[in-house]
Amino acid sequence: MRWKAKQVFLMLALVFGLAAGVCYAQSGWTTTRVSSGGKDLNAVYFADAKHGWVAGDGGFLSYTEDGGKSWIQQRAGIDHSINDLYFVGKDTGFALAGGSIFETTDGGRSWREAHKFVPSDFAGATPELYSLRFNGKKRGWVVGSTSRGDVIANSILAITRDGGATWQVLQAPTQQELIHIDVVDEKRAWIVGAGGAILHTVDAGETWIRQTSGTTVTLYHVDFRNSKKGWAVGERGTILRTDDGGQTWTKIESPSRSTLLSVQFVSDDEGWVVGRGGAILRSSDGGRTWVEQESGTKKNLYAFFMTKKDGWAVGSDGLILRYER
Repeated sequence: MRWKAKQVFLMLALVFGLAAGVCYAQSGWTTTRVSSGGKDLNAVYFADAKHGWVAGDGGFLSYTEDGGKSWIQQRAGIDHSINDLYFVGKDTGFALAGGSIFETTDGGRSWREAHKFVPSDFAGATPELYSLRFNGKKRGWVVGSTSRGDVIANSILAITRDGGATWQVLQAPTQQELIHIDVVDEKRAWIVGAGGAILHTVDAGETWIRQTSGTTVTLYHVDFRNSKKGWAVGERGTILRTDDGGQTWTKIESPSRSTLLSVQFVSDDEGWVVGRGGAILRSSDGGRTWVEQESGTKKNLYAFFMTKKDGWAVGSDGLILRYER
């Protein structure tokens, strides 16, 4: 009896061990942290497999030159929380903090304040910039909101036609917060924001029209593969999908009720979403269905970036998750 009991125990141990191994293989996520002093990370960007940046609250900025094996904190002279990082080339990149646009022209080694929106530009309301994208080296857009105290006063939508040297504030077809912008080519771009807002341009951002999203929840992120296929994510596990450039948006069943904050498709079929409470979702059929992944954390994940080789998710308290494809 003792021998049989021992045999059963060994068999159970083997089964559980294999199950644990499968769980790890399925998730593929490993956890690291940067010494952020407890600050949350709001943005991540990789120029290539080795060179990347993470940024967050209190102007925290850190970079890697070895594919995330080590991270070096950078004193960029930024006081406000950094909401977005974006590079238009190997050397030229931008960071958004408060109402300011910071620029680097030496691959992120140094940063300078290139432009600052001030309350007097917006009838005394305080500006906050959330997202910036370019469709080349010259033409780009920045979106955000203005507030009076804790109350949102208006949206911000501004365009540059000279590589960020000057910016012109445009009239957006909504007064609600505009949170994220994605650009697919020289003519077309989309913006999402509060109240289910989805804006679209077909004339290189000179004019914008509002599309019907079919929801009133806040949408935090949008990603388009081309002029037709796009996805948007937001509050209460909301996932929207379009196959016709946003003329119609379809709500997709989500396995998570968490607020979803970032979406990226790396091919026509493979897509990823991250969000609050450590939520990570994956699709292998173009976003028609989604499966929840084991992230190994309950901390909020605020941003996601996938390179050809690795995926990176960043979040609360300096958290960095890496996925090896």
